[in-house]
Amino acid sequence: MKDAQIYKANALVEASYRLSLYEQRVVLACIAQVRRDEPLTDQKLYRISAQEIADMSGTQLGTAYQNLKSASERLFERRVTLHTAPNGVGKTKVLLTRWVQTVEYDEGEGAVSLRFGTDMVPYLSQLTEQFTRYALADIAKMSSAHAVRLYEMLAQWRGAGERVASIDWLREAFQLEDRYPNIRDFKRWVIEPAVEQINEHSPLWVKWDQRKTGRRVSHLVFTFGDKTSQNQKFPTSKKKGSKPKRSPQGALFGIPRAIIEQNARPGESYDDAALRLLDESKRQQELGPLT
Repeated sequence: MKDAQIYKANALVEASYRLSLYEQRVVLACIAQVRRDEPLTDQKLYRISAQEIADMSGTQLGTAYQNLKSASERLFERRVTLHTAPNGVGKTKVLLTRWVQTVEYDEGEGAVSLRFGTDMVPYLSQLTEQFTRYALADIAKMSSAHAVRLYEMLAQWRGAGERVASIDWLREAFQLEDRYPNIRDFKRWVIEPAVEQINEHSPLWVKWDQRKTGRRVSHLVFTFGDKTSQNQKFPTSKKKGSKPKRSPQGALFGIPRAIIEQNARPGESYDDAALRLLDESKRQQELGPLT
């Protein structure tokens, strides 16, 4: 499953639902098995084993085995609310349905098979230009269900480099209900851990800031890009709440560590040096070549 790809209709990425981390791993591992060159039907069973989950996520086999059965049982009861417009704006139709119609657990082999619900089929197949694609490996090592959801929402807008989302819409999309009503708790327990894990485990870097309507924090602004891209749009200031992480290659925001260390000023931190270099690079691009 190393090179497996996830394809989801944008409406499904924008949907409101709550899945635990293991439920997400089961669903996404099965979605990755959907072939693009043959029609998806609601009759096919997709199988995933505890061993595959353990290999994919880097967890112990025993832990994966224990969680797989309980996750598959809960998954049978999970529902999803689909909207026809992104970010909850201009809704014209709302569909309430379920992820799966059948779940089979093989105790002898520690594996689960599921059959997607009839209403879910169009959102996992028959995809044209309105879909989001990313590698299963991008989210495999994440340990936060919110991180997986947020990563999908950023991957959907990958070419834009920025996404603005209202707090109310995020709460609905994550199905938080009455949890974390205080904005500080919402940021501390949902947004900050999710951003930290995306920076640590995925191909994207992300920073976030907040916007107010009057005195109330009403929106979050996510600025992001590919860690290895040479043409990404970098943030030009260190914003509140951001916790930049180094990529596995020792680079921050695509700048090799050796370059940052060579150009760092006395007493300047690794992160501050990287941001300064990004600012200088952007200013130089705006000025253009000297004549």
